[in-house]
Amino acid sequence: MFIGHFAPAFVAAARPKAAGLGTLFVAAQLVDIGFAAMLIPGIEAMRIVPGITAMNPMDLYHMPFTHSLLGATVWALLFGLIVWVCTRRIAAAIGAALVVVSHWFIDLLVHIPDLTLLGTPPKLGFGLWNYPAIAMPLEILLIGAAFAYYVRRTRAVSASYRLWILAALLALFQAIDWFGPKEPIYSLAIPATMLLAYVVLAGAAAWAGANRMPAST
Repeated sequence: MFIGHFAPAFVAAARPKAAGLGTLFVAAQLVDIGFAAMLIPGIEAMRIVPGITAMNPMDLYHMPFTHSLLGATVWALLFGLIVWVCTRRIAAAIGAALVVVSHWFIDLLVHIPDLTLLGTPPKLGFGLWNYPAIAMPLEILLIGAAFAYYVRRTRAVSASYRLWILAALLALFQAIDWFGPKEPIYSLAIPATMLLAYVVLAGAAAWAGANRMPAST
């Protein structure tokens, strides 16, 4: 999944005393941000294998530090600690940590077996990337329901268009991910593009979220 990972961020951001939407967008993709960063020096690794799944040609064969449940939990605890230090709000820290670890469970639905519990086999994954007719509507349903929840539970302080610009960006990035050209071989352009996408979306989420407050206040 791509934008489906942001569904927990929208849900968490709608709660009182939550971390900001931009922070929670970082949390939602933190393990992929770590993965992209670790690809550059070769700490983790992937290759392109056309046809390995119907939707994604990436063979994610070595990512024990980011895409094991243990690794994701460590990332979650560290990120939650950072949020607590910055906000002194335990609810914000717990919410952010839960959003981080949600990434592993959402990945479990779509990945072929390349996820682990502790960084070593057995490898896990239900493989919905091989079933686009299921995976694509599921992603739309997750992000759509979470977005609607956030809209209902928050209100714009001034111009409401910011949130809709974020929604348009999410739709655009997902369309590129699904239908855009795929890299024929692995290169550093892949992690660089991943990191750029996460920076743009987190920045847009911070900008949109800064203009919203709980609907009850």
